[in-house]
Amino acid sequence: MSSGPDNHSAKDQSGPLAGLHVLDFSRVLAGPYATMVLGDLGADVIKVEQPGTGDDTRKWGPPFMESDAERESTYFLSVNRNKRSITIDLKDAEERPFIEDLVRWADVVVENFRPGVMDRLGLGDERLEELNPGLMRLSISGFGDDGPDARRVGYDHILQAEGGLMSLTGSPEGPMVKVGVPIADITAGLFGVIGVLAGLVERASSGRGQRVSTSLLAGQIGLHTFQGTRYLVAGEVPPPSGNQHPTVCPYGVFDASDGPVVIAVGNDNIWGRFAPLLDIDPADVRFATNDKRIGNIQELNDLMGPTLATRAVREWLVLFDEAGVPAGEVKKLDAVYSSDQVRQQNLVWTAEHATLGSIELPGSPLRFSRSHVGLRLAPPTLGEHSREVRDERVHDVKSHED
Repeated sequence: MSSGPDNHSAKDQSGPLAGLHVLDFSRVLAGPYATMVLGDLGADVIKVEQPGTGDDTRKWGPPFMESDAERESTYFLSVNRNKRSITIDLKDAEERPFIEDLVRWADVVVENFRPGVMDRLGLGDERLEELNPGLMRLSISGFGDDGPDARRVGYDHILQAEGGLMSLTGSPEGPMVKVGVPIADITAGLFGVIGVLAGLVERASSGRGQRVSTSLLAGQIGLHTFQGTRYLVAGEVPPPSGNQHPTVCPYGVFDASDGPVVIAVGNDNIWGRFAPLLDIDPADVRFATNDKRIGNIQELNDLMGPTLATRAVREWLVLFDEAGVPAGEVKKLDAVYSSDQVRQQNLVWTAEHATLGSIELPGSPLRFSRSHVGLRLAPPTLGEHSREVRDERVHDVKSHED
């Protein structure tokens, strides 16, 4: 199931953010992820790229997809749908009037330069506010606006390490590992979108824009949740917990006869339905409550192991489902994207790319009862919309003068 008609005009906006103008100076992932979310929701996003080179991720690969015209990075394709690309040299003084016109056009400006770069480009906060008092400015940095690490370059893996997430990930007996997706970038982008939307709500009453900032470091702190309070309140430094939950039991990955199965016994009621399936007395004093099960986790795992090994994953999933025990299989991405559930939920979109033709992309996780969320524009080639946007701006300026 695709998103329906593909590649609508940028003017064909029916999402909840239809009519919102976003000027995107960002590159790599955190900022582009944020602007992609805004674009999915209907905003008109203009992505500004350096002439000749463009966004760094255009060169991140393999894998690349080859066409007669050029090759495209699958990394770039992942976070740049529903945007128009224009090329501008931000240091070119002759481009200054056009850049400032775009700032006046915009409702939101997004950038993820290091602190101070926007000032050096003549686009500091005071100047942006002077050009457009109602402008929302989103700034995403690696380590934050100030503090001793403010000027450090912050790539995702660095912040997964420095933000503590890597120390929680991996098996207790093995090396710490990073999350398999750029979670520090993604989280910063999502928190950035929350900030922009909150600022737009406030602007509706005040009439004024403002600057909202976040960072990859701040996003990692925002992810710590119970692990953060485990240290801050209880004074425990959490070790890597591997595939077992540190505070709920049994909750994790276990071995069936033909592969791993994930079981989540999230409360004592579920335990009462789960234990008999494995020939365990749910009232056994060693395991009757979650804290007892945590205290005797190895003994419980030793009891569960032989029984789980007698059936295949699919068999266990049927039994668990019938008993109301949450469980799942460990799927690779080919199985995920081909599943009926993912397709039915419209989580794969079909796009008509300018050079690659028809391609599939992960879709938006959001659905609305009235508003449309879908694909209007495939990820753009470098500068694909430069002439279109420049012509539009000339026309709009002349219309206002008349």
